[in-house]
Amino acid sequence: WTGRLPVTSVLRPPGPRFGAMQLSVWAAVLVLFAARTAQAVASQAEVTPVQKVIELMEGMLAKGKQEKHDEQVQFAAYKQFCDDTTVDKKRAIKEAEETIEVLKADIAKYTSDAAQLTKEIAGHDDDIATWKGDADAAAKVRAIDKAEYDATHKDYSESVDALERAIAVL
Repeated sequence: WTGRLPVTSVLRPPGPRFGAMQLSVWAAVLVLFAARTAQAVASQAEVTPVQKVIELMEGMLAKGKQEKHDEQVQFAAYKQFCDDTTVDKKRAIKEAEETIEVLKADIAKYTSDAAQLTKEIAGHDDDIATWKGDADAAAKVRAIDKAEYDATHKDYSESVDALERAIAVL
């Protein structure tokens, strides 16, 4: 390696198509370039502006790495939460679907039972109507029989009364 970098890769600023990882690589390349430049000027004992830039870039690189690590930890926790929640929701959905199937079967059974009981009630209503008609007819027959009895009883009573008077006259 000659220590030279293509000018286009060093001078091209990170754009929207660069990700966090490419930004870190770009920053590392910039730091290395600055370090090479700083070595050429390192003959002086004081901190030069280039060395100060290098220090700042190294600080930015360390901060970027730390933020990346923190984001990875946060994402891992979120992913674990999502995975756990997904498992719980899938189980709850499966249980609800089973409950729905059981309830649908119960509804079908109870609908069938209701239809059967409706038929039986209609049959009983017919029986009740028949019995009520029979009771009404029997009541009319009894009323007619009572009227005949009362007429016969009155006739017999008058006959017995007339016989008693006739015997008393004789």
